Amino acid sequence: MSRDRESNDDRMQPGEPEVAGGWLRPAGGTPAEPRWGHSDGLQVGLHPLGGPRGLLRLYTPYLDHHRDRLVNFIAVEPVPAGADERGYSELEASRLDGEPGLRFWSADDPSDPTPRPADEPARGMIEVVDGIERLRVWILVEPFANGADVAVSVTFRADRPHEIELAAHAGETSVPLGQCVLTATMGNWARLRRLHLAERTVVAGELWPSYRDAHFADHARFGLPELTAADGAVTVSATPDEAAPHEAEYAPGTSEHWHYVGRRAVQTWRAADPHPELAVQVNGRYTYWMSAAPIPGGIAFENFELVEPFRQGRPLTFAIEPLDV
Repeated sequence: MSRDRESNDDRMQPGEPEVAGGWLRPAGGTPAEPRWGHSDGLQVGLHPLGGPRGLLRLYTPYLDHHRDRLVNFIAVEPVPAGADERGYSELEASRLDGEPGLRFWSADDPSDPTPRPADEPARGMIEVVDGIERLRVWILVEPFANGADVAVSVTFRADRPHEIELAAHAGETSVPLGQCVLTATMGNWARLRRLHLAERTVVAGELWPSYRDAHFADHARFGLPELTAADGAVTVSATPDEAAPHEAEYAPGTSEHWHYVGRRAVQTWRAADPHPELAVQVNGRYTYWMSAAPIPGGIAFENFELVEPFRQGRPLTFAIEPLDV
């Protein structure tokens, strides 16, 4: 995945987000950076911030990262009912402007599907639910080639600064959906290699011991009985296997943006009220994305996702917590 940031010298530089009441939100007025979340916790951004289009950016300044360091991306990958192939928000060419990656834009009210300019983000809405303050922003996605038309709500809770709640919603014009996978898709940067199931830990090198290609290894899938269950929810986590990933030695020619920095973390999906068919899936890469450079220490997970039949507005929680406290 490219980390190039687009620039245009003919436009004003977007204003940095504002901090108030512990929340980070786009500045009033335009142009403004599309970035939301906790002022000192997990944050979400959109293009044109660094990285490809068609992806949510996840930032974790509490892991000793500089403000533009991405820890992971979330891609949107809907599957029409009766189909097997996904749409890929990052990989499809936009039918709005012909550029790579579908266009994402933000809204406070998802009922208006009109695309917004990237540097005119919605501020997000603050509300109190069950005594807990929350910040919510809607991410609208241009329609997919397979007929899927979806939006994703992103919700932050004031009492949980290291997690987000994501929920996919099909629009009125969408084809019926069989699934809508929200996949964490840059596990190689953190070199995630351990998948923590209820009664065992699965290691990437044991799943694909001889894989040396420059593409994706096949998905490995683990069903609901293998996930950790408590209080009506299931969780599954992935962690690195290196004690000091920032000290790794990289192959000559490895781009600087792949070098790990900051503290280690555990990345976790949580799903309340799981469907009986819910499963966790991971795939792996031996080389970094769009690169021949091998990953230090061998193959690591790339995509890390929960998969289940589509339910309108079904929330999933993704958390990134420091591993070394």
